[in-house]
Amino acid sequence: MDLRDIRVLDLTRLLPGPYATQLLADMGADVVKIEDTGAGDYARDMEPTTDRGVGAVFDAVNRGKRSVAVDLKREGGREAFYALAEEADAVIEGFRPGVVDRLGVDHDTLRAHNPGIVYCSLTGYGQTGPEADRAGHDINYIGRAGLLDATRAGPDARPVVPGYQVADLAGGLFAAFGVVSALLSREHTGEGTYVDVGMADVVLSFSQSLASQSLAGDDPRPGETPLTGGYPWYDVYEAADGEYVTLAALEPQFWRAFCEAVGRGDLIDAHMTEDPDELAALREALADVFRTRPRGEWVEAFRGVDGTVDGVYSPREAVRDPQFEARGMIERGDGAPPRLGFPAVADLPDGDERVPGHGEHTDEVLRGAGLAAEHVAALRETGAVK
Repeated sequence: MDLRDIRVLDLTRLLPGPYATQLLADMGADVVKIEDTGAGDYARDMEPTTDRGVGAVFDAVNRGKRSVAVDLKREGGREAFYALAEEADAVIEGFRPGVVDRLGVDHDTLRAHNPGIVYCSLTGYGQTGPEADRAGHDINYIGRAGLLDATRAGPDARPVVPGYQVADLAGGLFAAFGVVSALLSREHTGEGTYVDVGMADVVLSFSQSLASQSLAGDDPRPGETPLTGGYPWYDVYEAADGEYVTLAALEPQFWRAFCEAVGRGDLIDAHMTEDPDELAALREALADVFRTRPRGEWVEAFRGVDGTVDGVYSPREAVRDPQFEARGMIERGDGAPPRLGFPAVADLPDGDERVPGHGEHTDEVLRGAGLAAEHVAALRETGAVK
């Protein structure tokens, strides 16, 4: 997982695109963050902020990148960007459809400068279709793709907004996957590729467990399907201390192990029953069982038992979890605040983990692309770069 010879021009801001390029940067890619000469990525100033006064979201997904401030609405700024594109391997942009065409940094234009470039557009609804131009954010995308409806506790309950931005992060993950795949394809064909990622599309692709029913014309309702609370052996239960635990005993061996561990061998034969009365009685029995111990005791009781029981933890608890610490998901050191790590155990190149200042690397990167110091200074005088 070594992308040290790959340069990515990042035209995105906020969360989805920067998350995509952060994953690439973690793998060693030289990510050059292209920001406007005004406020730049306005996630820099979004609350909450870190102790350094930087937006926490910006700080989380922009480490190890270089920042170049360019005004793409000015001819000089576009020309500077073209110089960068000629030497780049990939571009990721997150504008609404049509914006890159107006700015003159669309795929066809950049391909004329660099036929081998990989170009990824990351938007809410993709570049085509009747909703392509619709404005939106994460909650809109998960609403259209069916996920928000599936969060209901039952068919008549109100949808529950997930605690994380599922579409934003899933879209960013798929954009990074698309770029890496396109770079591999280029190794075989010698040609660049255009990748069009719609965040709503990615969320819809996550509905695999319900897709066969949905495509057949059925309407699987939340709280009634096997993986949304329809089965009492796959659900969330309250513990004695008011905290919650999860039970996921889908397979017979896990269910048997659970029942034996809690001393309820009489429940073993009820597994996979479809009888409504038996299901209701079983759910009530399980609720009574879980109310006998606090969460921590349940987690410890099943540490060596394949009964598929675990705890429900807050984000604050999760980032202090020894399991995630052991996996390297919580990175500490160098006097920097703790941050989330790369979500796979792999050999990753060492890199600069600092978060760049706005336009901090403009001179360095543009001069590296062949622009003379006098040229860069002249562009700065006109406001084309900062």
